[in-house]
Amino acid sequence: MADSLHRITLLACFVVAFFAGAAGGDDVTKRRRSDPPVIRSTWDDLLEGIKSREDWEPRRQVLKQRYLELIRDDQKPMRPPLDLQVHETKVVDGIYKRLYISYNVEADERAHAYLGIPLSIHGKAPAVVALHGTYPSSNPLKQEAGLEPEPLQKTYDNAYVDHLCRRGFVVIAPEHFVSGERTPPEGTYDTTRFYQKHPDWTAVGKFTFEHSIAIDVLQSLAEVDAANIGAMGHSLGGEGTYFLAAYDDRVKASVCNCGGTTFRHYREADKWARERWYVYLKHLRPALLAGELPPIDIHEIIALIAPRAYLDVSGLNDGDPLTQRQRVLMLLKVADVYELIGAPQNFAFFTQGRGHSVPYESRELIYGFLEAHLKPADATRSRRVPE
Repeated sequence: MADSLHRITLLACFVVAFFAGAAGGDDVTKRRRSDPPVIRSTWDDLLEGIKSREDWEPRRQVLKQRYLELIRDDQKPMRPPLDLQVHETKVVDGIYKRLYISYNVEADERAHAYLGIPLSIHGKAPAVVALHGTYPSSNPLKQEAGLEPEPLQKTYDNAYVDHLCRRGFVVIAPEHFVSGERTPPEGTYDTTRFYQKHPDWTAVGKFTFEHSIAIDVLQSLAEVDAANIGAMGHSLGGEGTYFLAAYDDRVKASVCNCGGTTFRHYREADKWARERWYVYLKHLRPALLAGELPPIDIHEIIALIAPRAYLDVSGLNDGDPLTQRQRVLMLLKVADVYELIGAPQNFAFFTQGRGHSVPYESRELIYGFLEAHLKPADATRSRRVPE
């Protein structure tokens, strides 16, 4: 009997000690308050040696030149007269008119786009360039207009023209230069013939130049407030968004959704200069195969957008999760640039767990961000409820 009581007592003491330790009673597991540690990363080179806004401007000029050299902007053709033509007009639900248009992007080349103009505009309205991704479709603009579902998910999540027009924006959704009515014989998004025509240019330089011309189209319209133009896009369109905003200061607010990854910390960085299909930056291939990176990376390109508004939306499970976590560290460093130059309110990022997509919560955030930065303050101000 005594032995049994002894064993029960020992067991009880063990249980009490175990739960006391689990609750923090054990010195080994006790947590102590401390100051937050400084977060250091390989993205810190963005502000290396930069202590003030005055220090940043010369650094920005160097990065802008590196960016233009990366995309080989000096190889772009002369900007032609727009010669804007309207091929089709449709009024949608009595809310906006949707026009199918074309305009010159090179002396011998025209781009097509959907243009949406709300019918309720009084005066001038903010406008958005909406850029599509690499959808497996011969006419991705139909997804942008909400005329066809996105082929993989079978949703209308990418119907930016419809969504934004209903919110009061004028919207232009241009076709990517190797898609839609300009799909080459080799197939959608194949850049072979582009490089035959422009061997010393880059696909990034080409689409950025064309997207800048889309801004020209918007500014030519009587309905558009030229001081409040934004850009947004998903996937390839997301990449196109930050490349455009870094290139063209007329973009006041921009949003990249699930845009391309960086050069560093990307196991397949040579995809930026792959041998076939869509070749972003062909001239980088020899260096990338040798493990050498270009003198500018994506965080430095995005930093060129500051102090103008920028939102980055990404999926932590969109591709390599380690690379996507590095994106968060990268964006924290870009946030430091906005803080340094006194515009922290113009930068934001959001990460989600829905992979390579534009889910409802992302869309609402994107559209709300554009409204907050492109519409008058009164349009987004909360109001007191009447008694």
